[in-house]
Amino acid sequence: MELTELIPTFGNTIYTVGAFIIALSVIVAVHEYGHYIVGRWCGIKAEVFSLGFGPVLWSRMDRRGTKWQVAALPFGGYVKFLGDAGAASDKASDEFEAMDAETRRHTMHGAPLWARMLTVAAGPAFNFIMSILIFSAVILVTGVASDPLRVGELRQVPGLEDQLQPGDEILAVEGQDAPGVEEFRTFVDTLPVEPELAYTLRRDGDEVTTRAPYPFPPLVASLTPGSAAMAAGLEQGDVITAVNEEPIASFEELRRIVGASDGAELTLDVWHDGATREVVLTPKRMDLPLPDGGFETRWLIGITGGLIFAPETETPGLGAAASYGVQQTWYIVRTSLSGLYNMTIGAIDSCNLRGPIGIAQTSGAAASQGLDSFIWFIAVLSTAVGLLNLFPIPVLDGGHLVFHVYEAVTGRPPSDRALRILMTVGLALLLTLMVFALSNDLFCP
Repeated sequence: MELTELIPTFGNTIYTVGAFIIALSVIVAVHEYGHYIVGRWCGIKAEVFSLGFGPVLWSRMDRRGTKWQVAALPFGGYVKFLGDAGAASDKASDEFEAMDAETRRHTMHGAPLWARMLTVAAGPAFNFIMSILIFSAVILVTGVASDPLRVGELRQVPGLEDQLQPGDEILAVEGQDAPGVEEFRTFVDTLPVEPELAYTLRRDGDEVTTRAPYPFPPLVASLTPGSAAMAAGLEQGDVITAVNEEPIASFEELRRIVGASDGAELTLDVWHDGATREVVLTPKRMDLPLPDGGFETRWLIGITGGLIFAPETETPGLGAAASYGVQQTWYIVRTSLSGLYNMTIGAIDSCNLRGPIGIAQTSGAAASQGLDSFIWFIAVLSTAVGLLNLFPIPVLDGGHLVFHVYEAVTGRPPSDRALRILMTVGLALLLTLMVFALSNDLFCP
């Protein structure tokens, strides 16, 4: 990547940084509030709740004696509990030794082991809970496709006028009985790839037949932030009608051509609401997670397709929505761990690990696609932050939990000297990881 590519226009830079700060601030606030509220429930007094580091821009003291503040550097936050020497929750030894037994009980270091463990674990736990709630709320708002499959909102696709109508039930296509919602995408792959196909519908109680475009055309339903498609200016609702002057009618044809491109430049003919234009882009090599936990490397331009209509939806029950939220969060955790493992053993490119610049660019790209996309990104990033904090690295929550487990097993905490050494090593490891990720932002394609 050329350094000049990292310098967009001034307006775009503000937009990207603003989106990044908002996303990170929400995630950090939820994480630190988890530490704060569970610590309070466990009888541990919080002296400072800070969103950001550095010079304080705003602060107020609540009736419990906790100072709530917003600081100038919005790239993190902390809760300083009674008896802590600083934001890293290291013990202020002289102050701690001067406390009486009752006061010590309200410090992080003097509280029972169970209280300390719950307080430390609460930060990542709140990140996971926020992700689950967002994913569940999204599915409640958007709904799930009804079964049997019915036409909802029609999309702007060449050749699609009034052949299909909202409420139509899809009975068959080209004489083949249409399956339920979950199997329909696989069913489409068995159909002949033609500009128009015969549809058998149930409309207002009557069975009718009409001809309409191929059900899964090369339509841009959504774009991946930071992808070749987004960089080239493709938009949601675009329909790709030809690649390198070769006409295409299905998304599968587009996938096949891009996959076989070997990274060569492609010229796309694009149709959007009756207007046509030409877009030139170069596919990127990407590592994609597989259902079995592995990865496959493919050439991609970074778009997902969709049917010529949005399926009619129905609102799921709260239980089904919550189950979806848990499954989506677990999927992110599982694929993240698998990705890190495969990067470690060299099975996939280490460029998959991105740093603050990459995350900021993805934040801005997600925000540019709308509020729903940005909220979804916040949920994904919240899961990633929760998982990162559980890594057994001193200075992270996972490292503190390892110390507490050691204390539970041995009956005594690590010595202050050992803690200082381990915290220094942990900080060095974390800084090394950050520098490596930043170098990927600057030099990886």
